[in-house]
Amino acid sequence: MPASVSEPQILDALRPIEDPDFRKSIVDLGFIKNLQVENRKVSFDIELTTPACPVKAEFERAARENVLALEGVDEVTVNMTAQTRQAASGVQDKLVLPGVKNMLAVASGKGGVGKSTTALNLALAMRQSGARVGILDADVYGPSLPLLTGVSGRPQTTANQRIIPLEGFGLKLMSMGFFVTDDSPVIWRGPMVHGLIKQFLTDVAWGELDYLIIDLPPGTGDAALTLTQLAPLSGAVIVTTANDLSVIDARKGLQMFNKVNVPVLGIVENMAYFTPPELPDKRYYLFGRDGGKRVAEELGVDFLGEVPIDPRMADYGDRGEPIVWVAPKSETGQSLQSVSDMVVRKLAMLAMEPPPVEAEITWES
Repeated sequence: MPASVSEPQILDALRPIEDPDFRKSIVDLGFIKNLQVENRKVSFDIELTTPACPVKAEFERAARENVLALEGVDEVTVNMTAQTRQAASGVQDKLVLPGVKNMLAVASGKGGVGKSTTALNLALAMRQSGARVGILDADVYGPSLPLLTGVSGRPQTTANQRIIPLEGFGLKLMSMGFFVTDDSPVIWRGPMVHGLIKQFLTDVAWGELDYLIIDLPPGTGDAALTLTQLAPLSGAVIVTTANDLSVIDARKGLQMFNKVNVPVLGIVENMAYFTPPELPDKRYYLFGRDGGKRVAEELGVDFLGEVPIDPRMADYGDRGEPIVWVAPKSETGQSLQSVSDMVVRKLAMLAMEPPPVEAEITWES
C-alpha cells in the first residue's frame, strides 16, 4: 500500500490553482490554512479575501480534484473560509467604525438614474454570496430605503444609547426614512445634515460587517461631501445612464471622489437597453449607447457593466422586493450579480495594496 502523501506534495498539487485577480497561486498567496494529513485523509482550509468571492466554488472543486489525484490520498476535505481585508482609506483622521471592514459609496451625479435601486441590489447580491452587509441610506431629504425594502418601524436603542439598525433580506438597514412619516418633509440646513450623517456612522450599532454600502444622495451637495470627508471609504461606484446629461454629471461625481483620494472602482450604466419579452434577441438602446463605457474610458476607470431596463423593477420596488431577491436568474438580476462580483474583487485587490498617500483636500468655490 502506498505511503501517506506529504504536505509538500499537497501544496505542489494546489500550486497550479491561481487567483484570477492577483494572478498568483493560492499557495503563494497564503490562502491554504490548517493543512492536515492523517493516514490517507487530507483536510485543509482555503481562506479567501472575501466571503463573497465569485470563484470560491471553482477553487473548492479544483483543490479537491487536484489533491484527490495524488497517490496515497483516498479522501479530501476542503473547508472554504474567508477573512475580509480592509482597504485603506486615502484620507487620515476619518471616523472609525469598529467591526466594519469596508465602506463602499454608491453615487450618481444626478437623480433619476436608479442609484438607490442599484445600491440595494448590489448589497443584496453581496449578502447572497455569503458576506455580512449593511446599507446606509444617506439621502436625508429623499430617503428611499423603507420603500425599496418594505421595512418600516422606528429603530430601538441599546442601553448605551446606540441605534440598532433594522433588518431586511439579511441586511442591516439604516435610513432617515425610519424616523419620519411619509408626509413629513425634511427641511434641514447643512450643519444639521452633517451632524445626522456623523451620527448614522458612529452611533449605529452596525456590528461585524464585511461591507457597509452607503447610498449617497444624488449630486455633490452637503450630504455627499460630508460623507466623503468623514467616512473611511474603501471605494466608490458611480451609477449613470447613457444620455449626455447623466454622463456629464457622472464626471462631476468622479472628480469629487478624486479630490478626497477615494478610489472609484468603476461606472455602472443603468437602464442601458430594453429587450422586449417577445424578442429576446433584440436590444433597444433608448437613452443612447455606450455612454457609461465612454466616460469610463475617458476618465480612466473601469466599466463595471450594463444593467438593462426591466419593467418589473418599478413594480418590485413599490412592493419592497429587490429584483436580486425575487428574480436572481433574470437578465437584470444576473447583471447586478456580475457587477457585485467585480466590486468585491476590486475591494479585495485594493486591500492587498499599501495605503495611498494622504490627500490634501481643497474645494473649489
